[in-house]
Parts: sequence; C-alpha cells; structure tokens
Amino acid sequence: MEPINIVNSVITPLDRKNVDTDQIISKEFLKRIERTGFGQYLFYHWRFDAQGNEVADFVLNKPEFKESKILVAQDNFGCGSSREHAPWAILDYGFNVVIAPSFADIFHNNCFKNGILPIKLTEAECDDILAKGLAKPYKMEVNLAEQTVTGEDGTVYHFTIDPYYKETLLNGWDEIALTFKYDDHIAAYEAKRVAY
Repeated sequence: MEPINIVNSVITPLDRKNVDTDQIISKEFLKRIERTGFGQYLFYHWRFDAQGNEVADFVLNKPEFKESKILVAQDNFGCGSSREHAPWAILDYGFNVVIAPSFADIFHNNCFKNGILPIKLTEAECDDILAKGLAKPYKMEVNLAEQTVTGEDGTVYHFTIDPYYKETLLNGWDEIALTFKYDDHIAAYEAKRVAY
C-alpha cells in the first residue's frame, strides 16, 4: 500500500446518506480478479445513463472535481454487502480519503486494509463541509499524523483513529507487510522445528 499522511485536494461533496456498496460498485462489475480497474465503474449507475452517457449533474462528472482525492458524504457510508471491491473502486478512482459521520463497520475496516483513510466527523461538521463544497470548489488538507482536517478558510476539524490503523496507513503496511516485519522471529521459530 502507498503510505498516507497529508492529502491536499478539492473535496467531492456527495450529499447522500446510506450509500451502499452496490451503489459504490455494482454487482455486474465484480468479475475482475485483480484489485485494480474498478475505478471506471465507481458509482456507475449514478454517473451514467442507460445509454452509457455521463449524467451531467452527478458530482463526479463535474470538471472541478475530476482530480479530487477527498470524498465527503453523509451518514452510513458503505452499508450493504461486505464486498471489498467497494474500497478498491474508490481507491482506483483516485480517492485516498472518505469523510462521513458514520460508516458500515466492514466497509470501514476494509478501507484501512486497502490504504484508504475513512474519517468520522460529526453530522454537523460534515454538513458544514458539504455546504462549502456544494457552494464552490472547496479545498481541504487532511493530516493523518496530526489527526486534523483543515479547510481553505482555516476551519479545523479533529478526528480520532485507532493507533494501529494510523501506524499502518502512515507506513503503507498491509497485513502481509506487517508479517514481514517479524521475518526474523518467523525464521527463528522455523529453525527450531523438526525437519521432516
């Protein structure tokens, strides 16, 4: 995984509650066996009409948000099925951070395991950020080490994060990389085992 510390970007304001994983990445796009290539299908049925044309007023289709790395939404983001393809699609599209008042537990954990920082702010804080982002393109800086989100107007929001997940994201460690940290201990243990 790529380490995350500071992310600077215009936010993408997705002013919707209960965004489920089938909306994030619909079931017909789950045939790939790689983790990459899902970004083109992110929010597909919201981004495109039945003929495959972009829906002009959907937020991801607006030019000012094309390079955004921070997605901001409402309550219960990532609900629905436990498909890991949802964070894969979000990351592959280009988002490194998702901010919402609440997340489905499995989706929340899958974000950490795949190199996305999910940040929980209060509903009032998310409403404030969404209002600013809907009024005009609004830049924010996410600082994982400091556990802050700072808007271009100087507003600072603080968030909490499990220290374990903070360390893994700051260092870009997935579970395999963490296992390799203990390579010497594993080798020492294996050396004590009887050879067959």
